[in-house]
Amino acid sequence: MIAPIKVGFVLLSNSQNPIPSTRIAVLNMFAYLRAEQFDPHIVFEPIHNTETPDVAGLAARLKAEGFRIVYFQKVHGDSVLTLARELRAAGIKTVFGVCDVIEPAMAEATDATITVTDHLKSLYPSALQAKITTVHDGIEHPTLHKTEWGMHSGSRAQPLRAVLVTSVGLDRLPVLASPPEWLHVTIVGRYPPAQQRLQRLREARWQLAGQTTFHDRLRFLRFLASPQITRQAWDVNGVYDAMLQADIGIIPIETDPTQGALTSWQLKSENRLTLKMAVGLPVVATPIPAYEPVVQQGCNAFLAHTRADWLTCLSALRDPALRRSMGQQARQTALEAYSMELQAEKLIAVLRSLI
Repeated sequence: MIAPIKVGFVLLSNSQNPIPSTRIAVLNMFAYLRAEQFDPHIVFEPIHNTETPDVAGLAARLKAEGFRIVYFQKVHGDSVLTLARELRAAGIKTVFGVCDVIEPAMAEATDATITVTDHLKSLYPSALQAKITTVHDGIEHPTLHKTEWGMHSGSRAQPLRAVLVTSVGLDRLPVLASPPEWLHVTIVGRYPPAQQRLQRLREARWQLAGQTTFHDRLRFLRFLASPQITRQAWDVNGVYDAMLQADIGIIPIETDPTQGALTSWQLKSENRLTLKMAVGLPVVATPIPAYEPVVQQGCNAFLAHTRADWLTCLSALRDPALRRSMGQQARQTALEAYSMELQAEKLIAVLRSLI
């Protein structure tokens, strides 16, 4: 019997409280790796999330324990670069997995690089392109999806429900500023739970203090006071409940093309889009490089630039038949191209190519 290939993972976040990229790109892949004769182990995980950990001395242990591949999950910096070079000298293959940064030095020091989008791959130097493979974020819960899209068109008395899932605690509704009167928006993000009223008040005071102008402070207070906007704490189950209860998914992003190619919005993955699409939500999103290849305009989602564009697309989705057809097509698109199984196959192909 052939012994499984030992693969060590150096993580960006702790496995007991992983950030989404650690969970999706690494932990969700372990079962698929084991089924294909790989033996995955976490060989380093920080107490607190860090992209630049101190991994000094790890090379000797990895060599002694028979690891044949080591995967760096987004981590970089002098200590990580030194480890990658030590592993190469010891004959241990290395992979750099990255979701939203450009680190040519890590791509150069490792045997293979995995990016989450083709656009991110394209931003690396041409000399490194042959070493880079795109493995998208896989859909985590494909069985959770909408079966009803509602039969009403929204009104002030009975608004349609939109959901915005984010990794931050937004202090405004991007692009739209305020929803149309027939729409209620739930923002699922980095907020304290609703029952922690004192903590919510403290964070609101901190956010208010961080507004630099009178106009910004007034906008923030209107955001907090709006009866059409609900802020909900993200948790692994609650986020799906919010999406299943919604009629429309929205991803408004404030972009500034004058900022150049390496701004955060240009490096984002398509995960927030495909997450909602897989649930069967019709989605309106700001066009960013990761979203544009996924969307067939007006068929499986809408891309909208200006506030006027947004209002036009949202108004179109007041039609229950369009919400249903677009939601069904969105789900089909997401499951066909972004399943965990397909992404695991791509990851495994990269690992096999190194052995």
